[in-house]
Amino acid sequence: MTASYAYYPGCSLLSSAKEYDRSVRAVFAHMGLSLTELEDWNCCGAVHGDVSNPDAAITLPARSLALAEAQGFDTIVAPCSGCYRNLRRASRRVTADEHVRAMVNEQLREGLQLKGDIEVVHPLYVMVQHVGLESIKALVANPLRDLKVASYYGCMLTRPKDVFDSAERPTGLDELMQALGAQVVDYPMKAKCCGGALALSHGDVTARLSGHILVSAKNADADIVTLACPMCHTALDAYQGRAAHITGQSLGIPVLYFTQLMGLAFGLDPARLGFERHMVSPRQQLARLGF
Repeated sequence: MTASYAYYPGCSLLSSAKEYDRSVRAVFAHMGLSLTELEDWNCCGAVHGDVSNPDAAITLPARSLALAEAQGFDTIVAPCSGCYRNLRRASRRVTADEHVRAMVNEQLREGLQLKGDIEVVHPLYVMVQHVGLESIKALVANPLRDLKVASYYGCMLTRPKDVFDSAERPTGLDELMQALGAQVVDYPMKAKCCGGALALSHGDVTARLSGHILVSAKNADADIVTLACPMCHTALDAYQGRAAHITGQSLGIPVLYFTQLMGLAFGLDPARLGFERHMVSPRQQLARLGF
């Protein structure tokens, strides 16, 4: 299979979530999917870009859309759920409203103009929608049969609401895990907010919310939690010790990016996938898979 995408890593994948970046690049390369990092991309505004200036929530990500067009791409892959939401929201707004497009183009500099429509996709939806689950199954060399996986979607991966998945009852990540051979567990907190956006300002809130999610997954007998967002990963992995204290329960559940699990199932060298960067070590679970 061959396809070429512009790649928007966002701030997190080149800093706190390097393991996500490494595993996305490794998996896409293994599948023959080309990722070309956008030249001179800028921050999308994260979760606070529109607090004091609502236009910034559109213009900041729209500049990266214009860069993609100028660099010859019509589709951007954005692995961070927050970046995906912001870029896709901007893309939909400028596509649907000519006045918004005019406002964006008036504020763009450096000779940039957004003329066409740029599609923004998350790597998960590239796998489920573009590649297809049957094609993914054909690439599995090391089925994850001995893993009970709790898929965590969070509150941004399925927004803005569109054709990809249900905001309240999403299934894409579960379907992908099943294609990799894993045992998917059902639990009621898979689409609830982890409080990741509050990690710096209200850490106890983050710990409490993420603790509820982890307890729910553990009660469902999950071995690991898998997700697709650096902010959610920080909440569920780095704050897990505080979450255990607040909930009064022992947790110790590894939290892995879905592309790391794809890499394992495809037989890629674990050293390429960044497992050493996790606060809660997945060593025991990897040993069960023969790694």
